[in-house]
Amino acid sequence: MKVWLVLILLALLATPAQQTWTGTISDSQCKAHHEQTEGVEEMTDAQCTVACIRGGSKYVFVVEEKVYVIANQDLPDLAKLAGVTVKVAGELKGEVLTISKIERIP
Repeated sequence: MKVWLVLILLALLATPAQQTWTGTISDSQCKAHHEQTEGVEEMTDAQCTVACIRGGSKYVFVVEEKVYVIANQDLPDLAKLAGVTVKVAGELKGEVLTISKIERIP
C-alpha cells in the first residue's frame, strides 16, 4: 500500500505543471523581428506572420527575444492571433511549447 502511494506521489511530482507566458505569436522565419523586404508592400507583423506561414514557416511563440517552437501547430487561434500580444498557458519541454489556452491581451 505504501509503495503505491509513493509511486503515485512521484508520478504527480514528475508531471510538468501548466505555466503561463505573455508574448507574441510569430513565425519561424522572422521570429522576433519582422523585417520589411525592399520592393514589397509594407506589412504589419500579423500580415507578415500569415504570409510566412503560407510560405512554409511554422508558428513560434516569442517572449522578449526568446523563441519557442509551438508543438500544436493546428491550434485554430494561432492564425487569428498571429502578430499580436497574447497570454498562453501550456507545457514547456526544452524549447517546445504545447499550448492549452491562448487569449489576446488588450
